Amino acid sequence: MFKGSMPALVTPFKNGEVDLDTLRKLVDWHVDQGSHGLVPVGTTGESPTLSHAEHELVVSEVVKAAAGRIPVIAGAGSNNTTEAIRFMRHAKEVGADAALVVTPYYNKPTQAGLIAHFTALHDAVDLPIIIYNIPGRSVVDMSPATMGQLAKLKNIIGVKDATGDLARVCAQRITCGPEFLQISGEDGTAHGFNAQGGVGCISVTANVAPKLCSSLQEACLAGNYAKALEIQDRLMPLHQAIFTEPGLCGAKYAMSQLGLCSDEVRLPLTPVTEPTRAKLDSALRHAGLMN
Repeated sequence: MFKGSMPALVTPFKNGEVDLDTLRKLVDWHVDQGSHGLVPVGTTGESPTLSHAEHELVVSEVVKAAAGRIPVIAGAGSNNTTEAIRFMRHAKEVGADAALVVTPYYNKPTQAGLIAHFTALHDAVDLPIIIYNIPGRSVVDMSPATMGQLAKLKNIIGVKDATGDLARVCAQRITCGPEFLQISGEDGTAHGFNAQGGVGCISVTANVAPKLCSSLQEACLAGNYAKALEIQDRLMPLHQAIFTEPGLCGAKYAMSQLGLCSDEVRLPLTPVTEPTRAKLDSALRHAGLMN
């Protein structure tokens, strides 16, 4: 159910408020473009600057707009276990298909603390959990051994791996088993990640180029890595340009160039600078998305 290209969905804003009309249009567009799932209110959805009410509103609206056409994995992470349980309960109530839960950031728990946190979430809410391991942001790295312990729990079904370490996929196949879903959290290495045993990507670039990203993932799932590599060659400059500054800012600017949403972001993030805009425009042309 959870494989292929799944955009880490941006949260569009208009004059400082969540733009629900545009959000609904983006959901329909992703379905039409062949995205295989949607992941609202993750990092790319600007979850750190959404209020709890806005967070829950976005999840509700995305589930409603998707209407069962593709699965919705709701961002539900927090460095406060009680708060993460709240987000998971809400996701379950409104009909999300799973929760994406980041390793607790800032307070730097031990591996035992990670096991306790995810076990508490697992036991509190009957909803599939995908662990989000992104040590570059959370400053804690869940080890393959810890993940293997958590994989024994029936509702902990996979990982969004943003370590950038392709060998980690193989290590986690040993500790978690081949049925444990391994999903890339890094666009630039998603092609290689799948060759190592991954089944998809929770993608920032898929906000901008969903058809190309879904086609790449479908080629990988079919074992046609030569075709996937051709698509990756078209996408690689866009992957790089989007992350010249914070990725969601790059994605929103590129989307604004394609008439999909505004490039408005919330402080402390700011719209991308002119040199990055030029780089993004060039990458959009290279991908064949803009003249």
